Amino acid sequence: MSQHPLLGQAGLNRRSVLSILQHPRELALVFSAGDSWGIFAFLCAALWNLPAVPALNSTDEVGAGQSIQKTYDLTRYLEHQLRTLAGTYLNYLGPPFNEPDFNPPRMTRAEMVPSATVDFELWRSLNDNSRLAANYRAYTHLLCFLRGMDGQVAKAELRKNLGHFCTSLQGLVVSIASVMSSLGYPLPGPLGGADPTWARGPGTTSPHNDFLKKMDDFWLLKELQTWLWRSAKDFNRLKKKVPPAAITLRLEARGF
Repeated sequence: MSQHPLLGQAGLNRRSVLSILQHPRELALVFSAGDSWGIFAFLCAALWNLPAVPALNSTDEVGAGQSIQKTYDLTRYLEHQLRTLAGTYLNYLGPPFNEPDFNPPRMTRAEMVPSATVDFELWRSLNDNSRLAANYRAYTHLLCFLRGMDGQVAKAELRKNLGHFCTSLQGLVVSIASVMSSLGYPLPGPLGGADPTWARGPGTTSPHNDFLKKMDDFWLLKELQTWLWRSAKDFNRLKKKVPPAAITLRLEARGF
């Protein structure tokens, strides 16, 4: 059996070291008082034989920090994805919705869409639980409205892109729920039905109703864009407050 150089100086071999690790009381019998060199050699030998010691194991503790980082990354990804999708969809709606300076007043029907227009200081004054709950509710509702749009788009490619975005947004809802769970917060209850009046199957509509539907879609994309922008800031601040997951060594044997 090969022997570590330090073991020889301490009068030990691998078998005796492993025996000591399994029966730590034998340590007092091996080293005399004040034998610092022997103790140092013993510790080095223990580290050298670490893979063979069952008393030591590595545990990866996945905490809230990792969930928050994943949610932040997903939010930024959705921001980027929505910029492309919104441009394509507004071109599909046509003028005046695809004009850069088009900024219509918010219609009464659009009030059903969760608004991200909240005073900045008021939003910052909320605690983490309240902000997370507001994000969870908003994206749950926005996802339902977005699926209503998805069912009415005539172009196959745009419908496919909308479907992909809906899947990603569903992932964000699940991710926010995971963050809340890891922080010990309960999921918020529903605020009521999220079924928009315009989420109907394709059919014959008057020009007036068609314009109102396009206005609804315009406001949905606008609010979604603002929510994602603010959520990215929320999760960026939150991840700075919560430490990331740590790799720890757990000592399970008696005497350590």
